[in-house]
Amino acid sequence: MTFIEQLRTAERENGSLLCVGLDPEPAKFPTHWRGDASKIYDFCAAIVDATADLVNSFKPQIAYFAAHGAEVQLEKLMEHMRRSAPGVPVILDAKRGDIGSTAEQYAKEAFERYGADAVTLSPFMGFDSVAPYLTYHGKGAFLLCRTSNPGGDDFQPQRLLDVPGQPRLYEHIAALAQGPWNLNGQLGLVVGATYPAEIERVRALAPTVPLLIPGVGAQGGDAVATVKAGWKSVNGETIAPIAVNSSRAILYASADMDFASAARAEAIRTRATLQQAAAA
Repeated sequence: MTFIEQLRTAERENGSLLCVGLDPEPAKFPTHWRGDASKIYDFCAAIVDATADLVNSFKPQIAYFAAHGAEVQLEKLMEHMRRSAPGVPVILDAKRGDIGSTAEQYAKEAFERYGADAVTLSPFMGFDSVAPYLTYHGKGAFLLCRTSNPGGDDFQPQRLLDVPGQPRLYEHIAALAQGPWNLNGQLGLVVGATYPAEIERVRALAPTVPLLIPGVGAQGGDAVATVKAGWKSVNGETIAPIAVNSSRAILYASADMDFASAARAEAIRTRATLQQAAAA
């Protein structure tokens, strides 16, 4: 089963457009684990177990593990997710963007060491920074397109005067992901929930690629506007799936021993909001 098929299946079986981001910060852990980086696996595994039937994907952010020397804990977590939530695809949020043999090593890290189903990439260095990941049959790669951070305005909305039609940079990336770069249907795009008009534009240019949409929850993105702009279906069938990511609002819904049940309650609330928006 390809990554996109996995995402679509998880959406249908769990009735969910929600992606839970796993960004473990020991300083924000529950009081009995606070500041203890050795508990990264335990914290994330508890979140996974509490939300696995409520999501269409999980998204561990590699920097939160690597900063604490917790790569082995990430390997263990990936194994746990494959074992306890086998139908839920895992997107490794790494934002890699190098070329040649270095890109090949990053691809090996994501897909062989960690066993991720998809990875996030920066397309700034061109197609040869993406191609090594596409040699892994069935795996996915989400290209940064229109991101939710304020600094995204520095480049992404600027027009490319030498490209026919003078598209904005993010529009050009969307068109490449829909067309010539998407050799085997493995590409997706990252678009921020704080820019629903741009999500709608990206969806118009890339009508069949999956979208990873961070920014809902603590970052303030509008869940209803996000789904309206990015999710499309025909006769009840999803044309291209979306994964609407929420991290901190779910992970740190409680600072006490009930953190996992509180995370589940917040995930239920967010999933319901997304479902209602899709139904509308």
